[in-house]
Amino acid sequence: MKKLFTTLSNIWKIQELKERIVFTLMILLVYRFVSHVVLPGVDATLLGENEKSGLLGLLDMFAGGSFSRVSILALGVMPYISASIVVQLLGIAVPSFQKMQKEGESGRKKLNQITRYLTVAITAVQAVGYVKTQVPMEAIVIDHTLFFVMATFVLAAGTLFVMWLGEKITDKGIGNGISLIIMVGIIARLPIALYQEITSRIVSDGGLIALVLEIVALFAVVMFTIMIVQGVRKVPVQYAKRIVGNRQFGGVRQYIPLKVNAAGVMPIIFAQALMFIPATLTQFFPSLQNTWLVQFSDYTSLAYSLTFAFLIIAFTFFYTAITVNPTQMSDDMKKNGGFIPGIKPGFATSSFIDDVISKITFPGAVFLAIIAILPSVAVKFGIKSEFAHFYGGTSLLILVGVVLDTLQQIESYLLMRHYDGLMKTGRVTGRTGIPAASGTNAVI
Repeated sequence: MKKLFTTLSNIWKIQELKERIVFTLMILLVYRFVSHVVLPGVDATLLGENEKSGLLGLLDMFAGGSFSRVSILALGVMPYISASIVVQLLGIAVPSFQKMQKEGESGRKKLNQITRYLTVAITAVQAVGYVKTQVPMEAIVIDHTLFFVMATFVLAAGTLFVMWLGEKITDKGIGNGISLIIMVGIIARLPIALYQEITSRIVSDGGLIALVLEIVALFAVVMFTIMIVQGVRKVPVQYAKRIVGNRQFGGVRQYIPLKVNAAGVMPIIFAQALMFIPATLTQFFPSLQNTWLVQFSDYTSLAYSLTFAFLIIAFTFFYTAITVNPTQMSDDMKKNGGFIPGIKPGFATSSFIDDVISKITFPGAVFLAIIAILPSVAVKFGIKSEFAHFYGGTSLLILVGVVLDTLQQIESYLLMRHYDGLMKTGRVTGRTGIPAASGTNAVI
């Protein structure tokens, strides 16, 4: 405990780090305050119970409850994330985007600008859909046509405002602004969910013992998730020795950290999108309701869990295959005079890296599927669905990834000033020379 307080005091001694942390907290406070501002023309007292479930519930969690509150920030950062994913996929399939990715800083600026324009387009479409389907008509107190036009522009501006806040945190704060905003939105739901669970257990179900077992299980799940996010396979790389003048370059052994979960949360997002199709069909076409579709509309059913797990495993292999390029890694290694001991440069090296990735991706995919279905298992054990969401799925992976990456950012500042880091024992992965896993960076 004494070491922890010493570390916290060291953080406060570094003026730049202190300013960045204070700036980040102020921006996040502004975001939470604005998220409670209701759309103009809507009477908040007439909204009533507006809780969302399914895919809408997931969006509401990412937005910190703004979606169900009919806030001016109801769409949150999801349009920006969608645009980022589209640009990322275009970078894999379209040669012009691949060229921009290789142009360094100038190419990154062009891609960021394209992402912003695409965000505006996606936000406009989603804003129209949100106003038409999610705003209760009885809560609108002005002319409906005027409200429809005005709300569309306000929602679009709200998303751009959140995107701007995230970029400010990235530039002047402690980094990963969009990820931190999503994390704050998820954490904002935790106190209410925990209070409901405690009240339920103490009043009727199971008592204090059941509540303690739940907390212990949640701690174990978080530790398991950290293991998956941080897990890497280190491939040794030897660099040839070069002597330039009186200085020696190379001649040292380094490692390529291949992540066990290189796909991050993307497989869960893709699989979840497909699993919401049956529920959507039964909602728009009531005549299609039958036992088969009802099972796939209930996320606690065995059929849903097994299908969901299979899709996650399949998408993990697919997304890893399109984002991790063994051939490019082999070429870059060869250009820098590096080689894997015992493996010939070129095709043999790319084949070896591809084989290693295939071997570590399977257990990573299985563990990711287990994490994804844990909320449904928690509900089966009597845990309320609101609190069960924190036992796994996208929300837990984002929380763990963002927290670990933020710790690594602070750790780097402390080490640059010759202070011990936050994790003097059981170090953050970044301290050992392996980049810390950034969970939500993989989403975004």
